[in-house]
Amino acid sequence: MALSSFPFGGKILNFCPRAYALELASDLSTEEARYYKKLKDWVVECELCPRSCKVADRERGYCGVRENREGKYFTLVYSRPCSLNIDPIEKKPLFHFLPGTTAFSMATAGCNVNCKFCQNWDISQVRPEQTRNYYLPPEELVDLAVRYKAPTIAYTYSEPIIFYEYMYDTAKLGHTKGIRSVMISGGYIKEKPLVDLLKHLDAVKIDLKAFTEKYYEEVCHGELKPILDCLVTLKREGIWTEIVYLVVPTLNDRENEIDDMCAWILENLGPDVPVHFTRFHPMYLLKNLPSTPVKTLEMARRTALKKGLNFVYIGNVPGHEGENTYCPKCGKVLIKRTGFSILSNDVVSGKCKHCGKMIPGVWS
Repeated sequence: MALSSFPFGGKILNFCPRAYALELASDLSTEEARYYKKLKDWVVECELCPRSCKVADRERGYCGVRENREGKYFTLVYSRPCSLNIDPIEKKPLFHFLPGTTAFSMATAGCNVNCKFCQNWDISQVRPEQTRNYYLPPEELVDLAVRYKAPTIAYTYSEPIIFYEYMYDTAKLGHTKGIRSVMISGGYIKEKPLVDLLKHLDAVKIDLKAFTEKYYEEVCHGELKPILDCLVTLKREGIWTEIVYLVVPTLNDRENEIDDMCAWILENLGPDVPVHFTRFHPMYLLKNLPSTPVKTLEMARRTALKKGLNFVYIGNVPGHEGENTYCPKCGKVLIKRTGFSILSNDVVSGKCKHCGKMIPGVWS
């Protein structure tokens, strides 16, 4: 079935209008939020992310999508996506999770950080009143994934943590229909809601934006430690995890910082978590910097491999050998990629076709 493309909240919505028509949402949702506590005088404290926003009546948290109404906290984006696409799973990027398949990808407005390099700032850094939203409850979202034969739903583009309730209910329902779920996130979440959510997720990709608190504070308006805690929790809970590190010239591209980060990953997560060093291009509030030199990405990859990480990738450089997956035992190319396309795949039943070594990931 051919897909048609239509403008959709600053993105492209790929779907066949004759097969399915989405209804525009006439209002914001009034679904009660989870993970908050009530304080005095109709004030609430959000317990979803490390900001722990204290929100007065008729005000919103930092994310802009959770609102206090007379001492009761609401999510305004439940069943209100502003962006939908059918993407290759490699675009997330997840390289060790069902390679060559598609992910029904969705987002709502909002985010709980403000990264100066955000490529989706037109939906992440605005309030839901400023995007074109559709009414798509979890049941219909799962049905769409089934209809388009996408084995996975990806919560992505903005920050899925801020539409937690919508993601949680959709992922839980998806499992009853044979649809898996992956979260593409910055990882800025508290432990309790994360652990509860992981019962219904199949993989997580975390953007580890740098390895210094200074960078997180000045470039992202966030914190590093909660992200590291999130990664440790993912490891402890046994969820498949991949890491992306966007290499920004002059800001987080120092070899010693990358070496320190790889040492931390090796010690706390082990050698088999895939790490993607991705090329930065000027955008949003960082248009004054150049694109990342390929040689800088190659340095980062060499540093990680030398430190002992087994699966290290270069992103946003189509055709580079760093896009491929190599067997850590025999060194042969296992999955050959160019961009988001798989050219060949020699992972058979989770093993290297050539030497039989088990290759960590979710392959079927």
